[in-house]
Amino acid sequence: MKSFKEVSLLYEISEALNQHMDMKKSLFKVLGVLSESLNLIRGIIFLINGKTGEIRIEIAHGIAEDTIRKVRYFPGEGIVGQVIQTGKPAVVPRISKEPLFLDKTHSRDIAQGQEYSFICMPIKKDNRIVGAISADRPFEGKTSLEKGEKLLSVVAAMIAHHVINIENIQVEKQELKTENIRLKSQLENRYRFNNIIGNSNKMREVLQMISQVSASLATVLIRGESGTGKELVANSLHFNSDRNKKPFIKINCAAIPENLIESELFGHEKGAFTGASHKKLGKFEMADKGTIFLDEIGNMAFAAQVKLLRVLQEKEFERVGGYKPIKSDVRIIAATNANLEEMVKQGRFRDDLYFRLNVFPIYIPSLRMRKTDIILLADHFLEKYRKEHKKNIKRVTTPAIDMMMEYHWPGNVRELENCIERAVILCNEGAIHSYHLPSTLQTGDKSKTLPLNLDKAVEHLEKEILMDALKNTKGNIKKAANLIGITIRKFSYKAAKYDIHYKHYR
Repeated sequence: MKSFKEVSLLYEISEALNQHMDMKKSLFKVLGVLSESLNLIRGIIFLINGKTGEIRIEIAHGIAEDTIRKVRYFPGEGIVGQVIQTGKPAVVPRISKEPLFLDKTHSRDIAQGQEYSFICMPIKKDNRIVGAISADRPFEGKTSLEKGEKLLSVVAAMIAHHVINIENIQVEKQELKTENIRLKSQLENRYRFNNIIGNSNKMREVLQMISQVSASLATVLIRGESGTGKELVANSLHFNSDRNKKPFIKINCAAIPENLIESELFGHEKGAFTGASHKKLGKFEMADKGTIFLDEIGNMAFAAQVKLLRVLQEKEFERVGGYKPIKSDVRIIAATNANLEEMVKQGRFRDDLYFRLNVFPIYIPSLRMRKTDIILLADHFLEKYRKEHKKNIKRVTTPAIDMMMEYHWPGNVRELENCIERAVILCNEGAIHSYHLPSTLQTGDKSKTLPLNLDKAVEHLEKEILMDALKNTKGNIKKAANLIGITIRKFSYKAAKYDIHYKHYR
């Protein structure tokens, strides 16, 4: 049974280890506790360098700082090296009578006649040895030495658990840091403005405006219908600016209840309202030196509009329930699909805020206004989702493209993306056909591509199969006929019937 004194000592050591996440501080505290309780002359904690195998002094009590930095051991060298190499403890009753004792620190005055005992315990967990702990004590006989050995073995086990935990945390932190850098780099590459898909005149204008305003601090108001890619433009503005290493905070003003939007934007003090049990930082405080994206700004509560105006004008705000102004250097990018001018006339949106936000407006055209981009976008989404769903789909057929070109796309680019993903999931062939597209694209009033009766439907499908076969065989009629399982003569007859010329596919 452990004495009350020993239990108290172990409790103190446990507290010392849990008090600091800094390894040196916690281990130094442990040696301090041991020194006072065990009458240590000196104590040393050694740790192994995982890369070089060197044994260094991590922390020491009763040894000069210069000596700590200089002294190194290798496994098997001296008593410390043997303890770490074998994983077995070593107890030296009298240092003066032990030839293996190296005294590399030169901190023991053995010549003066004072006898010292030396205890060295491996710091290990399971079969993994991470270091050793040693203690010098005045020689006080066998009983005292045995007690010291037992106590130090328990302390060594506690230290091993602590050291390995900290090492694991440090590894996880480094992994998170590396992953964070990788993801940031991925985001920057993904949101380069030249990665926005579109070659139409209207989209070229948008890209030019993004490239001009990205590097500035100007407030940007992005306008456009739902699904046109306003958030994508906001991302591009931030990641192509000088603030790209700083926070980019996104807020959907339509998704936050009116009574909570002020707290979300500007934070609140403890006790500011019922349920405010602690202080909370707002999004503007969190986005300091970075960018804040206010999506659906037209849905912002009128009371919050007043505070937002102050941030734009004075670059400061107050938390809900607070009185101290807080400075915040934040670039604001806003977006809306609402008619803000009409809302200003109706008194639902402040005119002064509107003019503050409308410094540099960017209008994103709807997909029906940039139909020449549909093929580019379809190819882009096909490439994305065929990889994601592991499908060997090479292209979109001409009839399917015609159908998409005829459609009016009320959901814009978002609807097109969903349409292509659905088609990829349904398609088990080498190309996406018109019948893989959703029914919304196949209504008679929205598309001229669908036949009006069964005979026309058969002809339409037959023509599409012949064209696909020629495309896949690069205009080789023999291979094309074999591909769809008919004779060359029949293939040639049907190709002539539908005015399909094999030379066009070479």
